[in-house]
Amino acid sequence: MSDINKLKSTASQVRRDIVRMVHAQNSGHPGGSLGCTDFVTALYFELMKHDPNFDMDGKDQDLFFLSNGHLSALWYSVLARSGYFKPEELATFRTLDSRLQGHPTTKEGLPGVRIASGSLGQGLSVACGSAITKKLNRDSGLVFTLHGDGELQEGQIWEAAMFAAQHKIDNLIATVDYNGQQIDGPVNDIISLGNLRAKWESFGWQVLEMNGNDMDDVIKTINQAKTLTGKGMPIIILMKTEMGMGVDFMMGSHKWHGVAPNDEQLKDALSQLEETIGDF
Repeated sequence: MSDINKLKSTASQVRRDIVRMVHAQNSGHPGGSLGCTDFVTALYFELMKHDPNFDMDGKDQDLFFLSNGHLSALWYSVLARSGYFKPEELATFRTLDSRLQGHPTTKEGLPGVRIASGSLGQGLSVACGSAITKKLNRDSGLVFTLHGDGELQEGQIWEAAMFAAQHKIDNLIATVDYNGQQIDGPVNDIISLGNLRAKWESFGWQVLEMNGNDMDDVIKTINQAKTLTGKGMPIIILMKTEMGMGVDFMMGSHKWHGVAPNDEQLKDALSQLEETIGDF
């Protein structure tokens, strides 16, 4: 049985980490990170089978790939809070020679990170390869990914989508952060995605939808997705979120895609987010 209140409490602390990390370096991507916090928190603290005693192979573990790597502040916070490294290291975010670069990298050997990401469109291809490897090795683990909706404007995503369906990669659960915003404005104003559900279904995927800012719905939907694995089709979840969720002046605007809060805005943001575990 999920402890929803504990998950919500952890998510609040992760959101505090995000705004503090981005503010400290006056650089980073708070909007999407805040919007996806409930989802990534639920994965690591409830839904994925994983081990903070990290190894690259992840044999019989579930793997996660952050394709939209600019949400690094979110991922780093969740990795630290779930035991992959000490939370105090979060203070080095985006500093020279830190393992916590603006986009995840493998050069410095950060536990939990298996690929460098942030060059959008590539994560689903990597996930397909990892999922096939698990099937060949008779590995029980699943592969999870997270993508931005603006990222779906990249052609490589759809090549990977066709590949996954063709090869019946049914141990893969992909998720799209469907917040309707990207760096230059609303997604529909840049390149409209049209009927996204119909697109994925036409590519041969099982499609689910969920409210990514409702922890109960996140738990329910991902557990439902798990029941659909092993049935010959890859699975994708269209996850509705609000960019900047939890901080009222950031919510719903593409302007907070890659802008750091100033001192006054940080104070305002932190007043809206409960400190539940302890700041780093």
